[in-house]
Amino acid sequence: MKGIILAGGNGSRLYPLTKLLNKHLLPVGKHPMINYGIERLRSAGIKDLIIVIGKISASLYTNYFGSGSQMGVRISFIIQEESGGIAQALAMTEPYLVKGEKFVVLLGDNLFTDALNPFVEAFEQQGSEEAKILLKKVSDTRRYGVPVFDSKQPELIAKVEEKPKRPQSDYCVTGIYMYDTAVFEHIRAITPSARGELEITDVNNRYASSGKLHYDVLQGWWIDAGTFESLQEAARKLKGIHP
Repeated sequence: MKGIILAGGNGSRLYPLTKLLNKHLLPVGKHPMINYGIERLRSAGIKDLIIVIGKISASLYTNYFGSGSQMGVRISFIIQEESGGIAQALAMTEPYLVKGEKFVVLLGDNLFTDALNPFVEAFEQQGSEEAKILLKKVSDTRRYGVPVFDSKQPELIAKVEEKPKRPQSDYCVTGIYMYDTAVFEHIRAITPSARGELEITDVNNRYASSGKLHYDVLQGWWIDAGTFESLQEAARKLKGIHP
């Protein structure tokens, strides 16, 4: 199984830091933010990684990580020329995967302490052409994509509502997704949103509408480190932790 880390984007919420440096290379504790996602995948036995990066800081990525051997992984880099959404970045990885292959996708600014092993093992037991997303219980779900659980099949998600004014659950969709290569057909079937991007929520809702969107719940600490406040919280939480 391969791991994919999506680390492109403009990082506008962290401007002006991201004017000079890709946000996923910003320090969290003693290490670049993206190191933690690499280590979560490596610890789960996933050592073949594809990292999608933007043009800014591309040389820094290759100089810092090289082939990935110092972290016990093998890294291939893909450069996303222009930000077109999470699903568009994911679509760029299709040539690197074998048809039917399963893989784990992380958003590079999602930091968490749970081990991925049990989630990955459960996903490997799922049928082909199905998906799994990881959820986290949070105090204010209106900032996130929020799952609506299937009333007849509670192990499934019926749909995901993006930043709803009246959330139907206390859980948010984290930036941790599990697919096989059938996901690329779903990406080809969606159209850009009002902001001109291919949205991963639209992809997940295609799985949900056909009864193929499963989920698990993170029990430990999790954060989207895409703002100054969350970046500082992550630095405090992960201080001294070596990924």
